[in-house]
Amino acid sequence: MANAPVRVRFCPSPTGNPHVGLVRTALFNWAFARHHQGTLVFRIEDTDAARDSEESYQQLLDSMRWLGLDWDEGPEIGGPHAPYRQSQRMDLYKDVAEKLLAAGYAYACYCTTEELDTRRDAARAAGKPSGYDGHCRDLTEEQKAAYEAEGRSSIVRFRMPDEAITFTDLVRGDITVQPENVPDYGIVRANGAPLYTLVNPVDDALMEITHVLRGEDLLSSTPRQIALYRALIELGIAKDTPAFGHLPYVMGEGNKKLSKRDPQASLNLYRERGFLPEGLLNYLSLLGWSIAEDRDIFSVDELIAAFDIKDVNANPARFDLKKAEHINAEHIRMLDVKDFTEACGPWLKAPFAPWAPEAFDAEKWTRIAPYAQTRVTVLSDITDNVDFLFLDEPVEDEASWTKAMKGDPAALLTTARANLEAADWSDPESLKNAVLTAGEAHGLKLGKAQAPVRVAVTGRTIGLPLFESLEILGREKSLARIDAALAKLTA
Repeated sequence: MANAPVRVRFCPSPTGNPHVGLVRTALFNWAFARHHQGTLVFRIEDTDAARDSEESYQQLLDSMRWLGLDWDEGPEIGGPHAPYRQSQRMDLYKDVAEKLLAAGYAYACYCTTEELDTRRDAARAAGKPSGYDGHCRDLTEEQKAAYEAEGRSSIVRFRMPDEAITFTDLVRGDITVQPENVPDYGIVRANGAPLYTLVNPVDDALMEITHVLRGEDLLSSTPRQIALYRALIELGIAKDTPAFGHLPYVMGEGNKKLSKRDPQASLNLYRERGFLPEGLLNYLSLLGWSIAEDRDIFSVDELIAAFDIKDVNANPARFDLKKAEHINAEHIRMLDVKDFTEACGPWLKAPFAPWAPEAFDAEKWTRIAPYAQTRVTVLSDITDNVDFLFLDEPVEDEASWTKAMKGDPAALLTTARANLEAADWSDPESLKNAVLTAGEAHGLKLGKAQAPVRVAVTGRTIGLPLFESLEILGREKSLARIDAALAKLTA
């Protein structure tokens, strides 16, 4: 298999919103495939009818498209191993299960849940492994017939070899698991439904997957799958056993594994806040991998060129929202201003924008955009940064008002207004000098002098460059807002 073309797979279950840990797995598989000019197979594990939903399935596809993680085989594309939804492959699994039974690699197990629990409890009390004890491993035909005469149903168990399983994990190195730690396991339920333990390796075998890159939580199932692969190879169903690489956990607050219930785990959160796909992928790639010791910011193309699964760190990776935001901000700065202007589009209209649609002025937006691009962390920040341009009045923010209107703000604003009225409104530097000289007249430096002006005009103490903002808002509206602030101060 060493010279075989790389074939990897991403096989999520369509349950709930996509999780950033799931996206990290998709990204590493995608980057590995693209680095090796290989194939990414996108497969949907939708055999759990109680939990899977069509809405989640569509959301998975939409998320992959938004992120730019294109696939070579899978839903909506097809391929030589279609169908790519497990719910449409049941006949294949049934056929393989029958072949495993016929060849003696699997057997019918008639043990009841109560019997299994009793024997497990006894094994634990005796200090022995509490996995399945092989009770039904070598039943005679007469014993099977007796169980069936009792009305017992049976599941199908895979017969694990009585020897250690050794494999080389691409992330963790050599791993050996002793047979007592990997008992025989179920592959088909009593109702005939195939389990993950069967369908996943069978699909990987039939789709000729060469590398399985997946989460650390699945590491314990790998010895089982390797044993199953060996059986599938002997039956002529599989060509080879894939190489396995188990990716580190993504940790959340308190060094606990990031779960679907954690608010920061949902991919939709980052999309709704206005993360760029490039910024989010850049950050997620750092959860267990790095392009260089002293470098955190890089493009998707650079990620593909540098990615090597052997460089993935086995230690858990902590999700750091602040760092994710910082990296996204850097990617926003790297955009061409025209692309930035277009990317902000959704946040400049309903339901995000608080102004009426007809109040939006495209010319003002185009002029302010280059200044906004250097200030925002996520695209949704743009709404609060530019609302003063399109609202009739600035946003009422009493905390900002109280903070800025200290000392004798009315006297300062009166002087600043007079200076601004006489200034050149086509030149931000002229507006700056107007406020600077007003401040000097009242013994204030520019920073203190411009604060009341900023709050009067924009409603906030922090925002885009003030004097460029005044110029773009215009002389009439700016002076009217200063007048309104003076009226409030002297009322």
